[in-house]
Amino acid sequence: MGRPFLSVAKAVLAVIAGLILVQCAPDRQGLDDTSLADVQARGELVVLTLEGPTSFEAGDSMPTGYEVELTQAFADSLGVAARFEPRRDIDSLFDSLDAGEGHIAAANLTVTPARRTRVSFGPAYKSVTEQLICRRGGREPTTPDALPGTTIRVLAGSSYEETLETLARQQPGVRWSARTAGSAMPLLEGVDRGTFDCTVSDSHLADFARRRHPELDVAMTLTEERPLAWAHTGRIEGLDQAMADWFASAHETGLLADLDERWFGRFGAFDYVDVARFVRRVQSRLPQYRPAFERAAADLPFDWELLAAQAYQESHWDPDAVSATGVRGLMMLTLSTARRVGIEDRNDPEQSIAGGTAYLADLYERVPDGVTGEDRIWFALAAYNVGMGHMYDARALAERLGRDKNSWDDLARTLPLLSDPRYYETLRHGYARGHEPVRYVEKVREYRALLDAQGI
Repeated sequence: MGRPFLSVAKAVLAVIAGLILVQCAPDRQGLDDTSLADVQARGELVVLTLEGPTSFEAGDSMPTGYEVELTQAFADSLGVAARFEPRRDIDSLFDSLDAGEGHIAAANLTVTPARRTRVSFGPAYKSVTEQLICRRGGREPTTPDALPGTTIRVLAGSSYEETLETLARQQPGVRWSARTAGSAMPLLEGVDRGTFDCTVSDSHLADFARRRHPELDVAMTLTEERPLAWAHTGRIEGLDQAMADWFASAHETGLLADLDERWFGRFGAFDYVDVARFVRRVQSRLPQYRPAFERAAADLPFDWELLAAQAYQESHWDPDAVSATGVRGLMMLTLSTARRVGIEDRNDPEQSIAGGTAYLADLYERVPDGVTGEDRIWFALAAYNVGMGHMYDARALAERLGRDKNSWDDLARTLPLLSDPRYYETLRHGYARGHEPVRYVEKVREYRALLDAQGI
């Protein structure tokens, strides 16, 4: 899931990435490119990959995935399009790479000594650990000596098998079976269904999967941190250096940090009760309100999923919700706000969603022009919670403190100061519980990410 949060961000990404050509049916004809100049003359970077929520998913109109965004940005730096060719499993991925059917292989590949004997790797772009994932309440070995007798199934041809082979030399009773798949996700789902006791997964995928299947639990970490990198044959002159230069730049400019934040950083600490309740309500409550969210978000610079996430933070999708201060309904509107946006019945779900969306859209338009990109929606959400006047105060205070008043990160550091008399007594709108809008935005972002994890 890949899954950018705003339609605006998706549009910007498409422009940055350039023309995207997706080919899901493998082309078994080898490429004849021998240099980076040949790749650029061809006009496309052929990327071999595996299907999975954090690597590659074809999507209805364009591919999504962490690896998709990363390789598109690299292709764009070369002035070419990215063409994605998924393979069935890891072995066929490496076979296709060796046969010259792609320029690089990008599929959350762990760099291991065994793999280095078969392929070359570009610069590391992420570090992960391998974790034993079991089902809450089931068999959960927490030490290697408890592994014998555990039914374990892992991804065939993966680094996980190498890890278990090492463990088996230390604990002769360790046994496992292997399944051919594009990622560990089907195996994680099998653990959730109780088909077998445990599987092994990279930590970032396990973290993602637990937001879809909250009964999954990390029984233990099996390895130290290991790097992920793109694989290549080393036969295309100049490609290795181009990757090295680009990744160095991507680190310096913050592109990699931004990508990690968008895909893996918005979940927050795993809260089993909160996540399990959210997953249940996605199934039981969201379907009846989804059409209203979709209608409300039409032609707006943010998508319906964001509105749904905000509504969950406000009311847990309970149309009869009411607070001690009198705000009520799915979008928890005050009486004055409801009147302002023309809403007569705050407990009517359709009216509440329409009214809350109209109010958020108005705040979005009132955010100063200097605030751009996703920061603009975070400013608007914070204003929904604390009021635009306090947001203006926080911007003025941020500027006074030498911070960037147009950056959400800097404003999130500044807003809590609005409860400190040393600061709020000098500001126009006075005291505010400034930590609350920061937490509010964090939770909306987290619930938006959880919707993505459900495959919504």
